[in-house]
Amino acid sequence: MKAMQVVKNSGWLALLATLAPTLALAQEATPTLSSGDTAWMLTSTALVLFMTIPGLSLFYAGMVRAKNVLSVMMQCFAITGLITVLWVLYGYSLAFDTTGMTKEAINLATFMGGLDKAFLSGVTREGLTGTIPETVFVTFQMTFAIITPALIVGAFAERMKFSAMLIFMALWFTIVYAPICHMVWSGDGALMWDWGVLDFAGGTVVHINAGLAGFIACLVIGKRRGYPTTAMPPHNLNFTIIGASMLWVGWFGFNAGSALASNASAGMAMLVTQIATAAAALAWMFAEWMTHGKPSVLGIASGAVAGLVAITPASGTAGPMGALLIGVASGFICFLASTKMKRALGYDDSLDVFGVHAVGGMLGAILTGLCADVSLGGAGLAEGMTIGSQLWVQTKGVLFTVAYTSILSFVILKVIDLVMGLRVADEQETEGLDLALHDERGYNL
Repeated sequence: MKAMQVVKNSGWLALLATLAPTLALAQEATPTLSSGDTAWMLTSTALVLFMTIPGLSLFYAGMVRAKNVLSVMMQCFAITGLITVLWVLYGYSLAFDTTGMTKEAINLATFMGGLDKAFLSGVTREGLTGTIPETVFVTFQMTFAIITPALIVGAFAERMKFSAMLIFMALWFTIVYAPICHMVWSGDGALMWDWGVLDFAGGTVVHINAGLAGFIACLVIGKRRGYPTTAMPPHNLNFTIIGASMLWVGWFGFNAGSALASNASAGMAMLVTQIATAAAALAWMFAEWMTHGKPSVLGIASGAVAGLVAITPASGTAGPMGALLIGVASGFICFLASTKMKRALGYDDSLDVFGVHAVGGMLGAILTGLCADVSLGGAGLAEGMTIGSQLWVQTKGVLFTVAYTSILSFVILKVIDLVMGLRVADEQETEGLDLALHDERGYNL
């Protein structure tokens, strides 16, 4: 925001006496750098990057077979580099450039930002986004752009060409992620923002988006050789539980950092994140215990991630009891989606990206409309909104994202498959991607 001041020459004393309150308000409205907010956002940015490397890398690496452990780590690391460069070149601009946006008409800017900020044009040392440097905001949002495509890796793990993966991620980031980010977060004039969709930290932008893309990818590329008749257990659950723990800690930067300030909203976001994650971990654990007779490390880790996913869109609006509801519901429902539904439908989502991120994201996004209401301990709905109307808005946002992401992801994948092929050769898959694609071994046996 920019404060406007109008000064009229009518005598110094009269002027100062008349405008003193106005000048004070103008000074308050003028954006100023907050060292406290900046320190918290620098920390949050590091925490979100920590979620991808090493958190997600270890979480996924532990769940694949030993012959593919390096391949998923390599994919996460390469995506981090690729998206960083693309974000600087044009991604930030496509997501957050608001040139030409108006609330009065639907135009291209309703769906995607312009290129006025391409190559980070206009991003200076002195520029501010709220009370933090724009450079910090750029980097913070970059870490979201990095982890979202990295999440997709788990759906097609152990069978996609590395070259095809890089091209898919570059195109998907450009055509799917950046526009969805723009539509939800860039402000007045953007499609889902104007609908009133509540998505504090990325339930729609990150988790539904990535989960649906992963689901389409595993359908297009096909099942792993031997699935489901051949056992394919996780090779190192130590990696997985360590990675899940890193994700849990890093998620405080993800959710509480989305307040873009060190304030009460960040504090509540941190609290509800912890509550929902703990509740979901226990809900998945007990559901598995009752179903299979024993609780597993993989189960409780997956439950924690499901809770983290589901509370993400609601973390800025839900209260503690709403977080408890979201946590229990996500732990139980994501367990069913990743086990019974997956077996019934027969798709090979290697590391349950759809069951945890898409299902958990959709559940959390819809429940955000319920848990935001003051009567349920939330921060309150916008003027004129009821629980029913907010639930409809949330559902509309979910349905639009599902359709947009699914259709475009399918098109991108089919084009790449026709041009260069998506899948490694059968002998490469049997040998393992570590040796076949990278000529390295995760373990010297």
